[in-house]
Amino acid sequence: RGEVLQLGERDCSVQRRYQKLIEESPAPQLEDSARAALCEAALRFARRLAYRGAGTVEFLLDVDTGSFHFLEMNARIQVEHPVTEFVTGVDIVKAQIRIAQGEPLAFRQEDLRQRGHAIECRVYAEDPDAGFLPSPGTILGLRVPGGPGVRDDSGVCEGWTVPIDYDPLLSKLVVWAESRDEAVRRMRRAVAEYRVVGV
Repeated sequence: RGEVLQLGERDCSVQRRYQKLIEESPAPQLEDSARAALCEAALRFARRLAYRGAGTVEFLLDVDTGSFHFLEMNARIQVEHPVTEFVTGVDIVKAQIRIAQGEPLAFRQEDLRQRGHAIECRVYAEDPDAGFLPSPGTILGLRVPGGPGVRDDSGVCEGWTVPIDYDPLLSKLVVWAESRDEAVRRMRRAVAEYRVVGV
């Protein structure tokens, strides 16, 4: 329908071996002018491609100069989409399905406002004593945190065997709060409550 919308930015700079570990929105070190420039650049890029569907445009930011450079576009819903969903209130998966069915979106750019702060922490089956190599085995016990402002996106359960053949991602633990400080405190509590016991 010719309309391109942006849902704000995420900071995904905490990584290990090019795998994201922690994502958050809004990006804590980003000045408002840089935020606006990044979002506008992503919009221009998507318009130029006549892009249709949900996608993420990635940039590298030089925090010393404020300049940014295009990295890539992921033409799909990314693993860290719950962070954006928490701060915008937009169900991105539902929006993508509507787009695929040829339906219009139920919102416009002026309807979108970021509220609060969200952080996602990826939970991996890895052995820190072995250089964070994958740690396959059977999950014997699992306790997942919950409550207001806490979301756990997982596909694992007790009795499931973590395979050696795939990414050892077990879960995406996501929290939301009114401020970044409170989101960090909520994440610390949630991580402290998360328990996986395996062999």
